[in-house]
Formats: sequence, structure tokens, C-alpha cells
Amino acid sequence: MGRLRIIIVALLAVFALVASTVGAGATAPSQTQGMPTLREIRAAHHRGYDRLVFEFSGRLPERTRVRWVDQVTEDASGRPVRVAGNAFLEVSMFPVRGHTSDGSTTYGARRRAYDLPNIATVVNSGDFEAVVSFGVGLMKRSSILRTMRLRHPSRYVIDVRTNFKRTRVKAWFVDQDRFVANTPPFFRPVRRSVPVPAVARGALHRVYAGPTRAELREGLRLLRSRSTGFTNLSINRRRIARVQLTGGCSSGGSTVTVAGEIMPTLRQFPSVRWVKIYDPQGTTENPTGRSDSIPECLEP
Repeated sequence: MGRLRIIIVALLAVFALVASTVGAGATAPSQTQGMPTLREIRAAHHRGYDRLVFEFSGRLPERTRVRWVDQVTEDASGRPVRVAGNAFLEVSMFPVRGHTSDGSTTYGARRRAYDLPNIATVVNSGDFEAVVSFGVGLMKRSSILRTMRLRHPSRYVIDVRTNFKRTRVKAWFVDQDRFVANTPPFFRPVRRSVPVPAVARGALHRVYAGPTRAELREGLRLLRSRSTGFTNLSINRRRIARVQLTGGCSSGGSTVTVAGEIMPTLRQFPSVRWVKIYDPQGTTENPTGRSDSIPECLEP
């Protein structure tokens, strides 16, 4: 009997542990039941400003914040996040549900580009402990006109001014369907708005922001060749443009690389005839003379 009692006590302890575990798991959804879910992100231009809207199901987040940053970083690792633009906003919201149980986002693409005067791209930079954050890449640092917390439906709205001179230029992307079919030309231009002056720099920022959702549906893609952006853009009197890649650099064995996007994007301007692209370490195959040049890492 003494041994049987020990077994019964042990079984009861196991059942109690299982019951407490199941109970704890069952309460987890109820703890987040009232948490707002980010359902949609959209942006549009209005007279004098671009509007960015975060829409939620349920109530509004308790806290929302937008601020200027020099660089967008990931929450909570602190690693840099690739966001194209001349200026950056960091937007954070709490508490917010931004993903499902299988890890899918509740709001669509984590990274999206816009053909707007100022807003170039919106990139998810964190979804950690009920804090959902985004980096917003802008073409120019202009003032925030206003932020609003609206209801029916629940929305957090950011209006950014567009009161600066601008023009339309071309940005080249790879045409995935033509590339797969081996039907040149593999690159196709689209129109984008950029601030005046520094139109060449603006055009490259538009390249690295990538195609819009409509252009993605048409088969356009940003081919980065492992680069994350560019730096040290210059154009001299001899009509030679020089630009250095940042991040990584690799052709992946292909003859089609980011050079096919950068070169025509820069050569559209009368001040540019030749383009020399440098790797992140600052080297290129033909650094001198009136000729195009790519770094060795972009060779197939």
C-alpha cells in the first residue's frame, strides 16, 4: 500500500503540472485578445503633403511615436536596416499584433516602395514584445505636418510635407520575365519623383527603394547583387560619374547585375557619359580614363 500511495501521489503531481501548463497556454490568447492588429499600410499624395496610414482592427495602440533618425535599426538587435532615402523616420506602436502564429505578417509586405513626391519606402524594422516598428525612407527631410489618431476604423496617420522643388526622372529595374526568357533588354525604366537639385542621387535612392507593388506585379525586380545601397556619388567635368556600393557585392555568376540598373539611371543625365562603379572596399577595374568600369565582384 505504501508503494501504491507513492505512485498515486506522483501521478497526481504530474496531472497537476500538466493542468497548470495547459491552463497557462489557454490564458495566453486572452491576454492579447484586446490587442490591436495592424491590418494595412498605405500611402498617398495630397496637395502639399504625403500621407502614411497604419490601419488597425480593434482599438488604437496605447502608444504611437514617430521621430527622425540618422539610421534605421532593428528592434531589438540594433542592427542596421536597409532603407533607401535621403532622410529617415522611425515609427513605433505598442501594443500591436503584427504577425500570426505561423510568423506571417498581418499587414502584407514587410518592405514596400511608393511613387510619391517624398515617401520612397516603408520597411518593417521590428516586431518584438508587442512593439511593431517601421523605417520610412524619404526623398527629403521636410517637416512633419501632423500626426493623427483616428477611429472608425482605427488609424495612425503621419503627414509629411512635400513643399520642395522636384522633377521626374527614370529609375531602371530588372524585368524578371524577360530575363527568364532570355529576351533582351533585361532592364526597364520607370518614372520617379526626385528633389531638385541632386537629381542623380535621388534617382539612385529610387532604384534602391525598389519597384512599387503594381510594378512588382508587372515582373519588375530590384537586383542588388548583395549591395545594400551606395555612397560617394560624384560627377566630374569630364562627365564621369563615380559611385561606391555599400554592404556586399557579388554577381552570383550572372552577367546581369546591379550595374545594369545603376549605369542607365546615371547616364540619363546630360552631365554623365561614363559610369565607374566601385565595390565596398573602394576598388574598380578601370578607375582612370573615359570609360565605364565595374568592380571585379560584379564580373560573372
